[in-house]
Amino acid sequence: MKKNIIVTGASRGIGFELVKYFSEQNHNILVLTRNPEKIDLLQKTNSNITVLEVDITKKRDLKIIENFIQSRWEMVDIIIHNAGMLIHKPFSKTTIDDFINLYKVNVFAVAELTQIVLPFLHKGSHVVAISSMGGIQGSTKFTGLSAYSSSKGALITLMELLAEEYKDSGIAFNTLALGAVQTEMLAQAFPGFKAPVTAAEMAQYIADFSLTGNKIYNGKTLQVSSTTP
Repeated sequence: MKKNIIVTGASRGIGFELVKYFSEQNHNILVLTRNPEKIDLLQKTNSNITVLEVDITKKRDLKIIENFIQSRWEMVDIIIHNAGMLIHKPFSKTTIDDFINLYKVNVFAVAELTQIVLPFLHKGSHVVAISSMGGIQGSTKFTGLSAYSSSKGALITLMELLAEEYKDSGIAFNTLALGAVQTEMLAQAFPGFKAPVTAAEMAQYIADFSLTGNKIYNGKTLQVSSTTP
């Protein structure tokens, strides 16, 4: 059955591969990205893909998203909160502005976009947040990632709370805490490290989970990792 799926942060890496995978299955995909150049090539070959060049941290852009859903879809089946920002620097050099700007993308934008989409979600809808093993309490931590890993921990808690608040609605909220995946973001955090999982392989796992995982899980954080890093 064709689904209406929102994917954020799809200009590269896992997000880009998610859109490719969903498009091959003929789902309707709304791509939210600040850098549409690469994803535009996919859109030209698949009429089910809509790309909005938006910044999900900006209220005016959230209104554009809301207007599109209201006028074109009316209903949303899946949101994958994949957009993320990483800052890699020692804590002593990480400014409060660094923290605020990173949390705007990794936490606050997730909350605001979810609020915008809530009226269009229904029983059976699935909201999936992409977090990190760095956000798991008690997991191995790495220097230079104080802002990033703490934001991913906040994201996990946010999703758990939303699952509780909307548990009677039939809308599921789950989080996937990823380990090392071969992406540009991994290279930024761990230069020279070779991950055992490609972006395409992880995207297929996330896509399949988003389509079926809500039948079993709600308010859960699944650790999707063979190595960290």
